[in-house]
This record gives sequence, C-alpha cells and structure tokens, in this order.
Amino acid sequence: MSLDAHLLTLIVFLPLAGALLLLLVPSRSVVGVKWAGVFTSLLAFSLSVYLFVRFDGASAGMQFVERTPWIAALNADYALGVDGISLLLVVLTTFLTPLALIASWESIRERVKGFVFSMLLLETGILGVFLSLDMFLFYVFWESMLVPMYFVIGVWGGKDRIYAAVKFFLYTMAGSVLMLVAIIWLGVYAMQHSPAHKFTTDLLELYTIAPGIPFAVQTWMFLAFGVSFAVKVPVFPFHTWLPDAHVQAPTAGSVILAGVLLKMGTYGIVRFCLPLFPQATFHFLPWAALLAVVGIIYGALVSMVQTDVKKLVAYSSVSHLGFVVLGIFALTEEGLQGGILQMVNHGLSTGALFLLVGMIYDRRHTREISDFGGLARQMPVYAAFMMIVVLSSLGLPGLNGFVGEFMILLGSFKSPALGNIWFAVFAATGVILAAVYLLWMYQRVFFGKLENPANQSLKDLNAREVGVLLATVVFIVWIGVYPSTFLEKSGATSKSLIQFMTNARTGSVPGLAWTPAERRGAPDSGGEALK
Repeated sequence: MSLDAHLLTLIVFLPLAGALLLLLVPSRSVVGVKWAGVFTSLLAFSLSVYLFVRFDGASAGMQFVERTPWIAALNADYALGVDGISLLLVVLTTFLTPLALIASWESIRERVKGFVFSMLLLETGILGVFLSLDMFLFYVFWESMLVPMYFVIGVWGGKDRIYAAVKFFLYTMAGSVLMLVAIIWLGVYAMQHSPAHKFTTDLLELYTIAPGIPFAVQTWMFLAFGVSFAVKVPVFPFHTWLPDAHVQAPTAGSVILAGVLLKMGTYGIVRFCLPLFPQATFHFLPWAALLAVVGIIYGALVSMVQTDVKKLVAYSSVSHLGFVVLGIFALTEEGLQGGILQMVNHGLSTGALFLLVGMIYDRRHTREISDFGGLARQMPVYAAFMMIVVLSSLGLPGLNGFVGEFMILLGSFKSPALGNIWFAVFAATGVILAAVYLLWMYQRVFFGKLENPANQSLKDLNAREVGVLLATVVFIVWIGVYPSTFLEKSGATSKSLIQFMTNARTGSVPGLAWTPAERRGAPDSGGEALK
C-alpha cells in the first residue's frame, strides 16, 4: 500500500494520533510532552511538504482523493481530496503549528499537557476543513475545531479569557447553524432533482447540481453559507469577536487563529459560495466587495488609534483579510490567485507579528506601546526581525505582502464583474494606511530614548526565538522574490474556477466547467480517478 493512497488521511489524523498518544505521557514530564507535540506537528509538516512536491499543478481537479462509505442513511462518505486552492492552506497550517508550539516553550507553564493536546486537536480540525470533499464531513471538522480553540483561549488566555472564549464560540456557532441548514437544504434539493433521487452531501456531485438551483433559492443558500463564512473571516461588521479573542489568547492561539483559522472563512467562500451558487454570487457581489473595502479602511483606521500593540495587529487582520475577500469577488484570475496567495501571506506576516508581540510580552508583561521606546538599542536582533515583518505586512516590494496585494488590486481594477475601478482605488488606500499604523508603532516602540528602567535590562532574542522567526522570514522573502513556486500550484484550479464563473455570468455553460470532466487527480501524482 503506497503512501500516496492514504496521504491525506495521514496528514489530517496524525496530529490527533499524537494527541491521543500524549495521554500516555505523564503530566509531570513537561519537557517530554512539549517534545512530543513538536515532533508530531513537524512530522505532519513533513508529510504536507511531500504532498506539495507530489501535487500536479497542471491539473485543476482534485488529487490524492480518498473515498470510503461512511453513513449510509445520509449517503455521506469519508471523502478527502486536495486541489490548488486547499494545498497551500494545508502546508500553511502544518507549518505554523510547530512554530506556535516552539514559541510557547517557556510561556506555557501550567497544564502543559492539556495545552499541547488542544493544539494538536485543533490542527486536525483545521486540516479536515481544508481537505473534506463531503459537506457533512466538512461540517464535523468545522465544528470540532471550535472546542480546542475555546479551551486554548479560555484556559491559557489573559485575564478576560472566559469572556473572549465564550464570545468566539457563540459568534462562530451562530454562523455555523445557518450553514448546517443550507447543507440539509442542498441535500434535499439533490434528492428531488438528481437522476439518482437520493439525499447527498457529496461536494463533487453537488457541484453539478447546485448551479441549476432557481435563483430565488440560491440567494437564501448563498446567504446561509456566506454569513457563516463572513463571521469566520471576519468580514465587517461581523468582526467584533476577533480583537477580544486575539488579545486574550496566548501567543500560540493568536498565531493559529490569525494564521489559518480565519482562512477557513475565505476558503469556504471559494470552495462553496462561488461554484455552488454562481447566480447568487453575481447578485451579492457588489455588496460583498463594498463590505471588503469598508473592512480594509475601517480595520486600518481603528489600528491607528490602538494603544495595545496586540490589539493593533488584531485589527490589522480585519483590514488585510478585506483584501482577500475583494480579490475573491473580483472574479478574475489575478484577483483569485492574489487572494489565495494573500491568505498564505497574512498567515506568515501576521503570525510572525503575534510571535514577536508574545516574545516582548514574556519579557515585560505589558503590550502598551507607551511602555516602550528605544528598544532598537537594547534588542537589535528583535528590532531587525520586527522591521522585516512590518515591511512584509505593509506590502514592501520584494517581500510577500506586495505580491498578493498587487495581484488583488490588479484583478479588482480590471474586473468585469465588479465593473468599477473605484473598488480598487479605495482598497489601495489600505496599503497607505497600513504603512501609517505599522511604521508609527515601530517608531514609538523601537526609537526615541530608552527611558523606562524596565526596558534597560531586557535581553535580546535567544536561539529558539531566532529559529522560529527565521523560519517565517525565509518564506516571507521566498514568496516576495519568487512567488511562482506557490502560484503554479494553484494556477490551474483558479483558472478553471474563474472560467466557470465567466461562463455562468454569460449563461453559456449551464453546468460546472471543472466537473465532472476534471473530477480526477493526476495518476502520476497520487490522484485517484473519480468515476
């Protein structure tokens, strides 16, 4: 039995297996627990790198597909698959998890076993979301992710952690209920209109059925899915849970929350809203683009007035993810490719910012900007890493943020679907505002006089911290200098989806362009033909 045949199952459930084996390790063996968590997450990352190398970027279809009958009464299968859209997010998830665990080596000192267990469980939930090809399975993973993140925030967070954890849970659960209703509705519609006349949650089968749903019904289904994903992104005005969750979460929780958990919302828009409900997508497209632009500007303006550096970074996520949503709804190849790449870029840059904020908090136990000043002389290595990540986040050419934002703005500017250049024009102001709040923060923290006595005894980064940050900087520069390594993997899938949306807009093709003819994986890259 080859590794490729069950590669996705190994990637998804390896963290869960590590978490269960962790229960056999004595709680008093703190170092052993930490090493077990790091080793498990690094092994999952190694498998995802293998997946990345073996993935055939020339194929738009699903690859490495696994399908096993699961719940006969619902016609639900255990079905996993990966395409160019989900591939990059899988690698990002497995990359950030070990970094988050290593970064928490010193800061998490109580209930360490429970913390590592929760982080590994969280990784399995997120990976399952990105790889599920059955909507019932997708929903199971989507909901299972809430529990470990709730405990990460509620047990190891700040002083208001319970409030933040409950708010996070209630917001996302409320959105999820709407999605569950839409999934049931879709299955019933398939039972009434498919040739087999059976209830189904098979995503690939629904791709061929759902685009034919009457427009009035499509709009309600689109809204049910869309609101659920908008809460997760979060899109303005559904963002109010995010700053509280970020500020109260421990460093590792903030890294995973910003780095990959928020991408579940944007991924859901691309995976479900667009291909399942194309006519409703065009109906709501101007409003979605408007909310994205408002979020870009609003998030940036609110970031400018923050006194807590972690809250500043949290609100910046609202702004940066507004770019991703705009790129998706531009419905151009450049916009979608830029949106996918920007999901990865945001995970790297904002994840690194939260790592840096956590490192200084561990030393000073404060995040107030006014408590710092002149740190560049006291902590030059820390200041250098912070500058690189800040420049990446604000979109300096040569670093990753510039590539994604440029493609999004280009795709939005030329978008026939948007039909208005002002979306791109106003979105571009977010780049300027990002430079304002990030550079102003950097100036106040790292320059000026080193007046506060508490800052005069601070130690610079140690080898462990340098290693964690260096890993992120490597990819920040790599994507900025040579993004084709990653864009080539998602190019065929993005092009196929945009072609379908273009056809749907003109009414020339009633069905989905990339199924069933391309419901397959490349045989030479571990894919399995779907018949």
